[in-house]
Amino acid sequence: MTHSFPSFRHAFRFWALLLALLAPAAARADEGMWLPLLLKQLNEADMQRKGLKLTAEDIYSVNRGSLKDAVVQFGGGCTGEIVSNEGLMLTNHHCGYGQIQQHSSVENDYLTNGYWAMTREQELPNPGLTATFIVRMEDVTGQVLQGIPAGMAEAERERTVQQRSAQVAQKAVEGTHYRAFVRPMFGGNEYYLFVTEVFEDIRLVGAPPSSIGKFGGDTDNWAWPRHTGDFSIFRIYAGPDNKPAPYSTSNKPYQPRHYLPISLGGVQPGDFTLVFGFPGRTTEYLTSWGVDEVYAASDPARVKVRDAKLRILDEDMKASDKVRIQYAAKYASLANYWKKWIGEMRGLKRLNATARKQQQEQQFRAWVAAGDATRQAAYGQILDQLEQQYRLVRPYVLARDYTTEAALGVELVAYANSLQNLIDLIQNKAPQAELATAIGKARTGTSNFFRNYSAPTDQKVAAALLPLYTDGTPAELLPDYVKNLRKQNANAAAWTRFAADLYTRSKLTSNESAQKVLDELAKGNAQPLLQDPAYQLASAVVSTYRSKVLPVYSTATDQITLLQRTYMAGLRQWQPERKFYPDANSTLRVAYGQVAGYEPADGVQYEYYTTLDGIMEKADPTNPEFEVPPRLAELYQNKDFGPYAVNGTVPVAFTATNHTTGGNSGSPVINGRGELIGINFDRNWEGTMSDIMYDPDRVRNITLDVRYMLFVVDKYAGAGHLVKEMKLVNVPGQAGSASGASDQKIKKQKVKVKRKKAEAN
Repeated sequence: MTHSFPSFRHAFRFWALLLALLAPAAARADEGMWLPLLLKQLNEADMQRKGLKLTAEDIYSVNRGSLKDAVVQFGGGCTGEIVSNEGLMLTNHHCGYGQIQQHSSVENDYLTNGYWAMTREQELPNPGLTATFIVRMEDVTGQVLQGIPAGMAEAERERTVQQRSAQVAQKAVEGTHYRAFVRPMFGGNEYYLFVTEVFEDIRLVGAPPSSIGKFGGDTDNWAWPRHTGDFSIFRIYAGPDNKPAPYSTSNKPYQPRHYLPISLGGVQPGDFTLVFGFPGRTTEYLTSWGVDEVYAASDPARVKVRDAKLRILDEDMKASDKVRIQYAAKYASLANYWKKWIGEMRGLKRLNATARKQQQEQQFRAWVAAGDATRQAAYGQILDQLEQQYRLVRPYVLARDYTTEAALGVELVAYANSLQNLIDLIQNKAPQAELATAIGKARTGTSNFFRNYSAPTDQKVAAALLPLYTDGTPAELLPDYVKNLRKQNANAAAWTRFAADLYTRSKLTSNESAQKVLDELAKGNAQPLLQDPAYQLASAVVSTYRSKVLPVYSTATDQITLLQRTYMAGLRQWQPERKFYPDANSTLRVAYGQVAGYEPADGVQYEYYTTLDGIMEKADPTNPEFEVPPRLAELYQNKDFGPYAVNGTVPVAFTATNHTTGGNSGSPVINGRGELIGINFDRNWEGTMSDIMYDPDRVRNITLDVRYMLFVVDKYAGAGHLVKEMKLVNVPGQAGSASGASDQKIKKQKVKVKRKKAEAN
């Protein structure tokens, strides 16, 4: 028998991988979403070694203006940055998409054509939109946890923590216009206070057409190379005292404590980058059972449902401009995480994430076993208990996902469920004034709902999603009402007939008929709603979820939370030399890294930048995702790039190693001198598992180069007055410009494919 042996290179990779698995997990290069308050003690030296020219005080300070004062939470789920002394704010096009849609109609289609306010009077108000600054943050762990015994029941502990957190927050802002909240860190081992200033008058200033702002569409989403001009421009307005005020024509542009200068100096590999923003949620310290739940149960279920729904929406949106506008924001939201979850599953599989977590758990068990009685008492059973709870909760996780994604993914069912509180008020004989107030809110909500609703489209969605709900939910957790439906509707044709009958008989499929149902409810007559088939379906789904699924799910997840908190404390005790960062929870964080390309697969290498050349290479007039506006093509043809040109083209986007997640959309990407060099708008598909496990070789954040943003605003839109409002530094041709060295390295974008020499075994 002939034996073959691996080459030295392959052997080296094998042992490197083995050592990586055996070594205790640690925050590796550029991993982490750090609390600005703690940068001085944890990160300043490392950041400065990598190219930061500032101090931690320049980034976060309560005594003077700092970078944090130019960063806002935009709405509830994105980030924005201030770029002028008159409150001009940048964020992503996809972050402002809902506002752009609300201002759009078939007659004034700002989604398709873009919008540019040429005067302050043309800046459009956005009711309900907010911009939130962080005034200060503080460690209040002692105040929140003082006197709470270790063995307190989780539900009681949570009530106590919430009560104390509310008291701490209230005391912190007494006598001020500020707001405050307290958030847990490290699974509830620590608590931090955030004092905020929330502005309510936010106006749309500019947005490129979707052919720029969404160029590449779903095809390029979560992908690199990327050529999307993903930005929109808003302005914060304040009252005469420069404090938050409701919308008023007499409000003035906000005067910030700090705004970001914009660098035209460009980037090159190895340049320091800082992302400042509000990352939404990560779970970096999950156990192997938690990772497996995401990888093998939750992600596959959610992808399956959204895949079916997106196909239907896409077909109807292409067939009708009205439906396209109605569902533009909904589709984008659904598609975004649908593709992210697909990439996340692939990334977790490639990293062998479950096995790596298991290896860490084995090492943790060994550390516990080698310890004294106190250590063994504290942590000896923790992993076994976590495994037990995860096994218990798995069917309920599936029931949760199929209920929320499939059953309530049918808009008619979700809308019908939203009226449940009115039934409760009537049946509980609530005072007439209380009922009238609730009816008034329901009328407004109903009108808003039907403005962006197509019953024929939703009927198709129901025919596709309801069987997924009935088949995917464990049988014992389905309502009897739905079990009967499953018996009666054994195939797709039967579900199509059921949906047609449902939408024909329901009075909740149009604004007019739904308002008539509300008329009856206002009189105290609940029967029209109780007898509506859509309400009956929604009531069966939700009542069963609340009675059969939620109690067990909540109890198990409460136990997992308690156990995870203990495990987290154990991890920090086991690895005292490690710098731990708390999981993201929509609070202000700093991520830092360096400009870099990457190798997504064997034999493929990606450059770190893209250019306008790549847009023209992708241009396809037959594909709506890759249409190029005539004006942009004209500018390209004439090489009319203004001061934003680099070697006969315009830089569009670049990649770096910053650790980001949802919520970082719109975050400023800042160089070592504190200047804006880009707007974060995505991650690469190969790196989407970084919410659970970071891979320094492949995780990259994708950034819109500010020079492309300025080029679009100035040369494409002719809105040069906005550029004049910004402070540009390192401008090519100016004395003392620092731009030349990196700019000269920009060449025509291309993806390099390496053909690696085969190695004989």
